[in-house]
Amino acid sequence: MCFKKNILILFYFVTIIFQAQSQQVTLQESTKGMDFLLDGKLILSYQMTKEPVPSGVKQVYSKSGFIHPIQSPSGQLLSRIQPEDHYHHYGIWGPYTRATIGGREVDFWNLGDEKGRVDFSHVISKKQAGGAAELTVRQNHIDLKAPAQSQLAMEEDLRIKVKPADKGRYFVDYTSTLQTALSGGILLDDYRYGGGIGFRATEVWGDANSTILTSEGKDRATADGSTARWILVTGQSDHSSGKSGILFMSHNTNQAHPEPLRVWPPGQYEGKGNVFIEFCPIRHTSWEIQPGKRYSLTYRILVFDGELTVQEADNYWKSFVK
Repeated sequence: MCFKKNILILFYFVTIIFQAQSQQVTLQESTKGMDFLLDGKLILSYQMTKEPVPSGVKQVYSKSGFIHPIQSPSGQLLSRIQPEDHYHHYGIWGPYTRATIGGREVDFWNLGDEKGRVDFSHVISKKQAGGAAELTVRQNHIDLKAPAQSQLAMEEDLRIKVKPADKGRYFVDYTSTLQTALSGGILLDDYRYGGGIGFRATEVWGDANSTILTSEGKDRATADGSTARWILVTGQSDHSSGKSGILFMSHNTNQAHPEPLRVWPPGQYEGKGNVFIEFCPIRHTSWEIQPGKRYSLTYRILVFDGELTVQEADNYWKSFVK
């Protein structure tokens, strides 16, 4: 009986591995940037062109250098850009906020303040192999209020690697590497927003039809300001199960790991379209970026339809940092 049970377990895992390996992620250029396709179906896009803003909105809110859309394996839209409450929210992106440069405050995220911004610069590399696809790009962090003229404050090399996972799911490895050539360096100020990776979810999700859970058991009401290894967002969708979701994992080599979180609490914007989460390494402690050095933050995202258990989330994180 024990022998038969072991054979069945082995067969189960071999089947899972085979299913993942049989899927293929490919890259395809679009008019806006680069698309990642899973078995020919669009799952996410990295945008290289500036997204036009709605009529009547200041042009400074137009931006490039972000992931949108990101879709579940069945095609459910999970991300959102330019919501009316925050025109500077862009799907999945690095929302670096307050920084000190030469004694001045620079804000790379709140575009309307026109102190700074982050945009796509150029493609460094792209490749497809082993069923996975990878794109590495340069993003420029610009200090718009430098004394003489606008200056390049930080260069960010962003690596996005997409590969199949088990059960029809897929992974996105997201690695951001920062460096500065400014002789005085940059201080990323401690603040409740800033750095890491941010996510603004589809406007369909709100308090009534989505859940947030962290590795430490915190929910939407208690997660803000806490630290976590992973954070799970699940919400209503048109998938046959009625749900789809996304798991964000922080690598244990990241700054301030387990990483602090920014999570909008219940009731924000009347509880509708109000899902925003962020791994925020500078939430409690400033981070000095010194010239000539490189600083990396590594995340893994799992995108799925249906339910994801706490045990599964833990196992995915353990495999990620192994």
